[in-house]
Amino acid sequence: MKLSDEDVELFYKLYHSLWFYVNKKLNLIDDIDSPNEFFKCSIEELMELRDKLFKTPQLIDSFIEVNPMNFSPDELEIIKSWKNFIKEKLLIFRYLKNYTIFLDINDPPKAYGVLALNSYFEEMLGSNLPIMVEAVLLPFKNRIIYDSILPSYPISFGGDMRSDFNGTYQEAKFRYGIIRSLNMTKELEKTDADILRFYLRSERNREIYGQEIDDLVNSDPEFLKIYHQDTEKSHARKYGRKLHDIGVNTGWFAILGGIIIASGSTEDEVKRILNNILPDEKKDFAYIFQLKRK
Repeated sequence: MKLSDEDVELFYKLYHSLWFYVNKKLNLIDDIDSPNEFFKCSIEELMELRDKLFKTPQLIDSFIEVNPMNFSPDELEIIKSWKNFIKEKLLIFRYLKNYTIFLDINDPPKAYGVLALNSYFEEMLGSNLPIMVEAVLLPFKNRIIYDSILPSYPISFGGDMRSDFNGTYQEAKFRYGIIRSLNMTKELEKTDADILRFYLRSERNREIYGQEIDDLVNSDPEFLKIYHQDTEKSHARKYGRKLHDIGVNTGWFAILGGIIIASGSTEDEVKRILNNILPDEKKDFAYIFQLKRK
Protein backbone atom coordinates (compact mmCIF):
# COMPACT_ATOMS: atom_id res chain seq x y z
CA MET A 1 0.00 0.00 0.00
CA LYS A 2 1.18 3.52 -0.77
CA LEU A 3 -0.16 7.04 -0.50
CA SER A 4 -2.38 8.45 -3.20
CA ASP A 5 -0.68 10.63 -5.79
CA GLU A 6 -2.44 13.66 -4.29
CA ASP A 7 -1.11 12.92 -0.80
CA VAL A 8 2.40 12.22 -2.11
CA GLU A 9 2.38 15.63 -3.79
CA LEU A 10 1.20 17.25 -0.55
CA PHE A 11 3.86 15.46 1.48
CA TYR A 12 6.71 16.62 -0.74
CA LYS A 13 5.33 20.17 -0.82
CA LEU A 14 5.34 20.35 2.98
CA TYR A 15 8.47 18.34 3.68
CA HIS A 16 10.68 20.01 1.11
CA SER A 17 9.46 23.42 2.26
CA LEU A 18 10.52 22.52 5.78
CA TRP A 19 13.87 21.33 4.45
CA PHE A 20 14.24 24.58 2.51
CA TYR A 21 13.66 26.59 5.68
CA VAL A 22 16.13 24.47 7.69
CA ASN A 23 18.74 24.63 4.94
CA LYS A 24 18.55 28.43 4.84
CA LYS A 25 19.01 28.47 8.61
CA LEU A 26 21.97 26.08 8.65
CA ASN A 27 23.56 26.60 5.21
CA LEU A 28 24.20 22.90 4.61
CA ILE A 29 23.51 22.49 0.87
CA ASP A 30 24.61 25.16 -1.61
CA ASP A 31 22.61 26.49 -4.55
CA ILE A 32 19.14 25.54 -3.34
CA ASP A 33 16.78 28.29 -4.44
CA SER A 34 13.44 26.52 -4.06
CA PRO A 35 11.98 23.45 -2.30
CA ASN A 36 11.71 21.52 -5.58
CA GLU A 37 15.47 21.62 -6.06
CA PHE A 38 15.97 19.01 -3.34
CA PHE A 39 15.01 16.37 -5.93
CA LYS A 40 18.41 16.95 -7.57
CA CYS A 41 20.44 16.52 -4.36
CA SER A 42 22.45 13.45 -3.44
CA ILE A 43 21.25 11.05 -0.75
CA GLU A 44 24.26 11.97 1.36
CA GLU A 45 23.36 15.67 1.27
CA LEU A 46 19.73 14.99 2.13
CA MET A 47 20.63 12.64 4.99
CA GLU A 48 22.85 15.30 6.54
CA LEU A 49 20.03 17.82 6.27
CA ARG A 50 17.39 15.55 7.77
CA ASP A 51 19.77 14.47 10.56
CA LYS A 52 20.22 18.11 11.54
CA LEU A 53 16.47 18.67 11.40
CA PHE A 54 15.55 15.77 13.66
CA LYS A 55 18.38 16.48 16.07
CA THR A 56 16.85 19.95 16.45
CA PRO A 57 13.06 19.40 16.26
CA GLN A 58 12.43 22.88 17.61
CA LEU A 59 13.14 23.97 14.04
CA ILE A 60 9.69 22.59 13.28
CA ASP A 61 8.17 24.94 15.85
CA SER A 62 10.14 27.82 14.37
CA PHE A 63 8.90 27.00 10.87
CA ILE A 64 5.28 26.86 12.06
CA GLU A 65 5.61 30.16 13.89
CA VAL A 66 7.12 31.95 10.88
CA ASN A 67 5.04 30.06 8.27
CA PRO A 68 7.23 31.31 5.42
CA MET A 69 5.18 29.48 2.75
CA ASN A 70 1.78 30.70 4.03
CA PHE A 71 0.50 27.20 4.58
CA SER A 72 -3.05 26.60 5.77
CA PRO A 73 -3.78 25.59 9.40
CA ASP A 74 -4.38 21.99 8.26
CA GLU A 75 -1.04 21.89 6.46
CA LEU A 76 0.76 23.35 9.46
CA GLU A 77 -0.90 20.72 11.65
CA ILE A 78 0.62 17.97 9.51
CA ILE A 79 4.07 19.54 9.86
CA LYS A 80 3.59 19.95 13.61
CA SER A 81 2.76 16.23 13.90
CA TRP A 82 6.23 15.42 12.58
CA LYS A 83 7.62 16.18 16.02
CA ASN A 84 6.32 12.67 16.82
CA PHE A 85 8.86 11.17 14.40
CA ILE A 86 10.69 7.86 14.78
CA LYS A 87 14.34 7.88 13.69
CA GLU A 88 15.87 4.45 14.14
CA LYS A 89 17.52 1.43 12.57
CA LEU A 90 14.50 -0.74 11.69
CA LEU A 91 13.87 -4.04 9.96
CA ILE A 92 11.61 -4.06 6.95
CA PHE A 93 10.08 -7.31 8.07
CA ARG A 94 7.00 -8.16 6.06
CA TYR A 95 4.99 -6.87 3.11
CA LEU A 96 1.27 -6.95 3.86
CA LYS A 97 -1.72 -5.88 1.80
CA ASN A 98 -2.43 -2.62 3.62
CA TYR A 99 1.07 -1.63 4.76
CA THR A 100 4.64 -2.81 5.20
CA ILE A 101 5.85 -3.89 8.63
CA PHE A 102 8.83 -1.90 9.93
CA LEU A 103 10.06 -3.74 13.03
CA ASP A 104 11.90 -2.04 15.88
CA ILE A 105 13.78 -4.85 17.64
CA ASN A 106 14.81 -2.71 20.61
CA ASP A 107 13.19 -3.33 23.99
CA PRO A 108 10.22 -3.06 24.02
CA PRO A 109 9.80 -4.10 20.37
CA LYS A 110 7.30 -2.32 18.16
CA ALA A 111 5.86 -3.11 14.74
CA TYR A 112 4.85 -0.17 12.55
CA GLY A 113 2.49 -0.39 9.58
CA VAL A 114 4.07 2.00 7.05
CA LEU A 115 2.82 3.29 3.69
CA ALA A 116 5.13 3.89 0.75
CA LEU A 117 5.26 7.07 -1.33
CA ASN A 118 5.75 6.93 -5.12
CA SER A 119 6.91 3.30 -5.37
CA TYR A 120 5.99 0.20 -3.40
CA PHE A 121 8.64 -0.94 -0.94
CA GLU A 122 8.94 -4.32 -2.64
CA GLU A 123 9.68 -2.62 -5.95
CA MET A 124 12.39 -0.56 -4.26
CA LEU A 125 13.98 -3.20 -2.04
CA GLY A 126 13.08 -6.61 -3.41
CA SER A 127 11.40 -9.57 -1.78
CA ASN A 128 14.28 -11.00 0.29
CA LEU A 129 13.31 -9.91 3.80
CA PRO A 130 14.18 -8.83 6.44
CA ILE A 131 16.23 -5.80 5.42
CA MET A 132 17.76 -3.39 7.92
CA VAL A 133 17.29 0.28 7.05
CA GLU A 134 18.01 3.68 8.55
CA ALA A 135 14.51 5.10 8.62
CA VAL A 136 12.65 8.21 9.64
CA LEU A 137 8.96 7.48 10.13
CA LEU A 138 6.50 10.36 10.11
CA PRO A 139 2.80 10.74 10.91
CA PHE A 140 0.70 11.78 7.94
CA LYS A 141 -3.09 12.12 8.23
CA ASN A 142 -3.32 9.46 10.97
CA ARG A 143 -1.13 7.08 8.99
CA ILE A 144 2.60 6.38 9.03
CA ILE A 145 4.92 7.08 6.11
CA TYR A 146 8.69 7.25 5.70
CA ASP A 147 10.44 10.48 4.84
CA SER A 148 11.47 9.47 1.27
CA ILE A 149 15.05 8.42 2.21
CA LEU A 150 15.64 4.77 3.02
CA PRO A 151 19.30 3.67 2.99
CA SER A 152 19.73 -0.04 3.70
CA TYR A 153 22.55 -2.02 5.31
CA PRO A 154 24.25 -4.89 3.42
CA ILE A 155 23.49 -7.43 6.14
CA SER A 156 22.14 -10.96 5.66
CA PHE A 157 20.42 -12.87 8.46
CA GLY A 158 20.65 -16.59 9.16
CA GLY A 159 17.82 -18.91 10.12
CA ASP A 160 18.30 -18.51 13.89
CA MET A 161 18.18 -14.71 13.67
CA ARG A 162 15.12 -14.83 11.43
CA SER A 163 13.42 -17.04 14.01
CA ASP A 164 14.36 -14.57 16.76
CA PHE A 165 12.98 -11.70 14.68
CA ASN A 166 9.70 -13.56 14.25
CA GLY A 167 9.47 -13.99 18.02
CA THR A 168 10.18 -10.28 18.43
CA TYR A 169 7.44 -9.49 15.90
CA GLN A 170 4.95 -11.64 17.83
CA GLU A 171 5.88 -9.85 21.05
CA ALA A 172 5.49 -6.45 19.39
CA LYS A 173 2.01 -7.37 18.15
CA PHE A 174 1.07 -8.69 21.58
CA ARG A 175 2.24 -5.53 23.33
CA TYR A 176 1.02 -2.82 20.95
CA GLY A 177 -0.71 -4.45 18.00
CA ILE A 178 0.42 -3.14 14.62
CA ILE A 179 1.06 0.56 15.19
CA ARG A 180 -0.58 2.48 12.36
CA SER A 181 -0.53 5.97 13.88
CA LEU A 182 2.42 7.58 15.65
CA ASN A 183 0.00 9.79 17.56
CA MET A 184 -1.50 6.75 19.35
CA THR A 185 1.30 4.46 20.56
CA LYS A 186 0.39 2.75 23.80
CA GLU A 187 0.39 -0.77 25.13
CA LEU A 188 -2.77 -2.80 24.66
CA GLU A 189 -4.71 -3.69 27.77
CA LYS A 190 -4.16 -7.33 28.71
CA THR A 191 -5.32 -9.61 31.51
CA ASP A 192 -2.94 -11.89 33.38
CA ALA A 193 -4.50 -14.80 31.47
CA ASP A 194 -3.66 -13.07 28.15
CA ILE A 195 -0.09 -12.54 29.32
CA LEU A 196 0.30 -16.17 30.39
CA ARG A 197 -1.02 -17.43 27.05
CA PHE A 198 1.52 -15.22 25.26
CA TYR A 199 4.34 -16.59 27.43
CA LEU A 200 3.25 -20.13 26.52
CA ARG A 201 2.76 -19.47 22.82
CA SER A 202 6.10 -20.85 21.65
CA GLU A 203 9.11 -22.75 22.91
CA ARG A 204 11.14 -19.55 22.61
CA ASN A 205 8.70 -17.70 24.85
CA ARG A 206 8.60 -20.51 27.39
CA GLU A 207 12.39 -20.35 27.67
CA ILE A 208 12.55 -16.55 27.93
CA TYR A 209 9.66 -16.13 30.36
CA GLY A 210 10.12 -19.24 32.50
CA GLN A 211 10.18 -17.35 35.80
CA GLU A 212 7.21 -15.18 34.84
CA ILE A 213 5.26 -18.32 33.91
CA ASP A 214 6.01 -19.89 37.30
CA ASP A 215 4.95 -16.73 39.14
CA LEU A 216 1.61 -16.52 37.30
CA VAL A 217 0.83 -20.24 37.57
CA ASN A 218 1.46 -20.15 41.32
CA SER A 219 -0.69 -17.05 41.79
CA ASP A 220 -4.06 -18.53 40.71
CA PRO A 221 -5.32 -22.14 40.36
CA GLU A 222 -7.14 -21.18 37.13
CA PHE A 223 -3.79 -20.34 35.55
CA LEU A 224 -2.60 -23.92 36.13
CA LYS A 225 -5.35 -25.08 33.76
CA ILE A 226 -4.26 -22.52 31.14
CA TYR A 227 -0.66 -23.64 31.58
CA HIS A 228 -1.44 -27.29 30.92
CA GLN A 229 -3.90 -26.65 28.11
CA ASP A 230 -1.58 -24.34 26.20
CA THR A 231 1.51 -26.47 26.79
CA GLU A 232 -0.25 -29.62 25.63
CA LYS A 233 -1.53 -27.76 22.57
CA SER A 234 2.05 -27.41 21.31
CA HIS A 235 2.56 -31.15 21.82
CA ALA A 236 -0.64 -31.83 19.87
CA ARG A 237 0.80 -30.22 16.76
CA LYS A 238 3.85 -32.50 16.92
CA TYR A 239 1.74 -35.61 17.51
CA GLY A 240 -0.59 -34.66 14.69
CA ARG A 241 2.31 -34.73 12.23
CA LYS A 242 3.60 -38.05 13.60
CA LEU A 243 0.16 -39.67 13.43
CA HIS A 244 -0.26 -38.61 9.81
CA ASP A 245 3.19 -40.01 9.04
CA ILE A 246 2.16 -43.49 10.23
CA GLY A 247 -1.15 -43.37 8.38
CA VAL A 248 -3.53 -42.30 11.15
CA ASN A 249 -5.63 -39.59 9.57
CA THR A 250 -8.78 -39.27 11.68
CA GLY A 251 -9.82 -39.53 15.31
CA TRP A 252 -9.84 -37.72 18.63
CA PHE A 253 -6.93 -37.68 21.08
CA ALA A 254 -6.09 -36.34 24.54
CA ILE A 255 -2.63 -35.27 25.67
CA LEU A 256 -1.32 -34.72 29.19
CA GLY A 257 2.29 -34.45 30.29
CA GLY A 258 3.40 -34.48 26.66
CA ILE A 259 1.99 -37.96 25.92
CA ILE A 260 -1.26 -39.24 24.40
CA ILE A 261 -3.33 -40.72 27.23
CA ALA A 262 -6.62 -41.40 25.41
CA SER A 263 -8.02 -41.72 21.91
CA GLY A 264 -11.31 -42.54 20.26
CA SER A 265 -13.49 -41.99 17.23
CA THR A 266 -15.48 -39.15 18.87
CA GLU A 267 -14.81 -36.35 21.33
CA ASP A 268 -17.40 -37.73 23.76
CA GLU A 269 -15.66 -41.09 23.75
CA VAL A 270 -12.33 -39.50 24.67
CA LYS A 271 -13.97 -37.46 27.43
CA ARG A 272 -15.53 -40.59 28.92
CA ILE A 273 -12.11 -42.26 28.98
CA LEU A 274 -10.53 -39.25 30.66
CA ASN A 275 -13.31 -39.17 33.24
CA ASN A 276 -12.52 -42.79 34.12
CA ILE A 277 -8.72 -42.63 34.25
CA LEU A 278 -7.83 -39.15 35.57
CA PRO A 279 -8.16 -37.91 39.15
CA ASP A 280 -10.64 -35.07 39.52
CA GLU A 281 -7.97 -32.41 40.05
CA LYS A 282 -6.35 -33.21 36.67
CA LYS A 283 -9.37 -33.69 34.43
CA ASP A 284 -9.23 -30.10 33.18
CA PHE A 285 -5.51 -30.30 32.37
CA ALA A 286 -5.72 -32.68 29.39
CA TYR A 287 -5.89 -31.12 25.94
CA ILE A 288 -8.28 -32.78 23.48
CA PHE A 289 -7.77 -32.38 19.74
CA GLN A 290 -9.23 -33.79 16.56
CA LEU A 291 -7.02 -35.25 13.86
CA LYS A 292 -8.49 -34.48 10.44
CA ARG A 293 -7.66 -36.05 7.12
CA LYS A 294 -5.23 -33.92 5.11
